[in-house]
Amino acid sequence: MKKSSSALVTLLGALAAFCTYTSMYGFRKGITAVRFEGVEFLEIDYKIWLITAQVLGYAVSKGIGVKVVSEMKPHQRPLFVLGLVLFSELALLGFAVVPPPYNIVFLFLNGLPLGMVYGTVLGFLEGRRQTEVLVAALTASFIFASGLVKTVALLLMQEGVSEHWAPFLTGLLFVLPLLLSVWGLAKLPPPSVEDEVARTERKPMNRVERQAFIGTFPVALTLLISSYVLLSAFRDFRDNFAPEILSASAVGNPAIFAQTETLIALIILVLMAGLRWVENNFFAFTLINGIMLAGGVLVGFSTWIYQLGGLSAGVWFMLTGLGMYMAYVPCNGLYFERLVASFRYVSTVGFLVTLADWYGYLGSVAVLLYKNFGQPNISFQTFFVYGCYGMSGAYIVLTCLSYFTFWRKFRTTPLPSPQHTQGSRSSLSPQSR
Repeated sequence: MKKSSSALVTLLGALAAFCTYTSMYGFRKGITAVRFEGVEFLEIDYKIWLITAQVLGYAVSKGIGVKVVSEMKPHQRPLFVLGLVLFSELALLGFAVVPPPYNIVFLFLNGLPLGMVYGTVLGFLEGRRQTEVLVAALTASFIFASGLVKTVALLLMQEGVSEHWAPFLTGLLFVLPLLLSVWGLAKLPPPSVEDEVARTERKPMNRVERQAFIGTFPVALTLLISSYVLLSAFRDFRDNFAPEILSASAVGNPAIFAQTETLIALIILVLMAGLRWVENNFFAFTLINGIMLAGGVLVGFSTWIYQLGGLSAGVWFMLTGLGMYMAYVPCNGLYFERLVASFRYVSTVGFLVTLADWYGYLGSVAVLLYKNFGQPNISFQTFFVYGCYGMSGAYIVLTCLSYFTFWRKFRTTPLPSPQHTQGSRSSLSPQSR
């Protein structure tokens, strides 16, 4: 790749990132396609136990990843990704062979390593002039992969595979694509000097450096992460219980999930990749915030039209997904990429994304517990409708406040020229902290 043209490197890197994370989803999301109808444990729906255990493991993984991902050296990333996914597949094997309810713990073990995969993969891609294209492909993968994996698992079960073995066998189908795509990521050349001038140098961050970054933007990051917690909980609920939400109209068609999520992925891919041609970092950051706000509005507005009878359930489900991903996808890389570049802060985006995800998945666990114990008699679709309105309103307010705080900080903080940021931990003056 070092001898290839920039366009070819970008294309191959985007393809490798897309395939790596799509493959990872094969080891995580197979369980969401299984309904386990009529199965309970302690008078609680068995699938609720499984999803809660997996998401809790994923949240714990994010907490561990705040340190592990931010301190990871580039040469460690390929084997780290493969080791994490192998552990998760062995956990799915345990889930298949151990009878319920004792196999619930294996879903926790399945989620435990996977929360660190995204931040690790992001480390291959950040800090480049082509990062928008690369991260757009990466984030489009988890929209597309969510539907693809559900479809694969449902098709396996239609061929006679049992509900408990379907997640493990789904994962097996993605082993070879994972190996090839991680090998492709490992071949990516590091960011060039020109990349560092345009986007700021990226380096691992130790504990003191992580605390210094948070101390530089305490209010804005708190507001942003609060909005992201709402968004993550909403997104995870929609993703994990899509068959239940659409049970009245789409449960008999396995392809519905791949169809809706693929269309959403293509739209998001175009939106995010288009930011590649915006050179002014803070202007790009402003555009990203605008896209996020538009997504929050779309979720609430489409739900209102659906309840008035103006949309079918399938179209409404797709529009809520489009709006949700317009808000969610930027926070998985591009938001922080342009934030770091705007303030010329030598750091790593993997730390920021993993930190936000940690709180986000704790919020997902809280929503699952509230649905089960606080609103046990409300259907998944009704609960989701309420969630659309609540998330939309609160998210819009928090995102506006967060952007205004960053904007004020940008206007009042003197920033050095790009060439002065190389080789230093932070280009922001000590007074700005």
